[in-house]
Amino acid sequence: MNYYKLIILGTGPAGYTAAIYAARSNIKPILITGNSIGGQLINTNNIENWPGEAEGLTGQLLMERMYSHVVKLKVKLIFDSIIKTNLLEKPFYLLGNEKYYCDSLIIATGSSPKYLGLESEGFYKGKGVSTCAICDGYFYHNKNVGVIGGGNSALEEVLFLSDIANKTHLIHRRNYFKAEAITIKKLMFKVLNKAIVLHLNHIVEEILGNKTYVTNIKLKSIINNNIKKISVDGLFIAIGNVPNTSVFKEQLLLNKGYIKTRTGFNSSTATSIPGVYAAGDAVDSYYRQAITSAGSGCMAALDTKAFFNSICG
Repeated sequence: MNYYKLIILGTGPAGYTAAIYAARSNIKPILITGNSIGGQLINTNNIENWPGEAEGLTGQLLMERMYSHVVKLKVKLIFDSIIKTNLLEKPFYLLGNEKYYCDSLIIATGSSPKYLGLESEGFYKGKGVSTCAICDGYFYHNKNVGVIGGGNSALEEVLFLSDIANKTHLIHRRNYFKAEAITIKKLMFKVLNKAIVLHLNHIVEEILGNKTYVTNIKLKSIINNNIKKISVDGLFIAIGNVPNTSVFKEQLLLNKGYIKTRTGFNSSTATSIPGVYAAGDAVDSYYRQAITSAGSGCMAALDTKAFFNSICG
């Protein structure tokens, strides 16, 4: 039977950091990778706010460094994805390709990109509709592309694509951006130089194409409902994320899908079930930074150590 003292789910900044701290506390954790090894950060082209990296680094490089750190500490990694759990009985039960049991669990399953919910979006997914400019931007060299969103992720994507594409359109439902001031400054510089075209106070009404790939998008003004059509070969959606927590429904307390923890108290990463802790984007709908995810992973490991100390006397 696959029975472990501590299992950590997820290999983003939170999961890797939790594994590092748990290993250094001699808890000997097992790390189950999930489907996306390295989490969403591997799709980030440039991280300019990681402390100690003034010149910046790629998300891929940062995740490779964290992976190497975990391997150096001899943490066992299992390449599997959990599809079912029972956290209401001890030991905790997890089901993936195999069955796993554990005394304590750290959930760092992160989040996944949110989609618009349009029928045409589903049809053209993989045919011009994408949520990852780093992954798919190469295919749009000297072509026209659109990006939807107004946060840091959207602006980073549009800046990245503006160096590849012929013309880059940014579509945003508001007339202001929820992004860092320095990123907005970079955006506006490129807007002034006509490398990026803004479509503020607009939403995507429909994605159009020839059934093989995207050719146009229909935009609707939220001010006067006017419709306009712009020509694009690709559309990148960066409108937020959905926490990967559905497997824990009806077991853990959730708030709009995010796991509720004791934030602000001792054992602040503790969930509604003793022995189960949570960190990173599965918990955090507000800060959503690599550094805060890593910090909460550290906290979850220290909380788990305190949990074992309490039950062992």
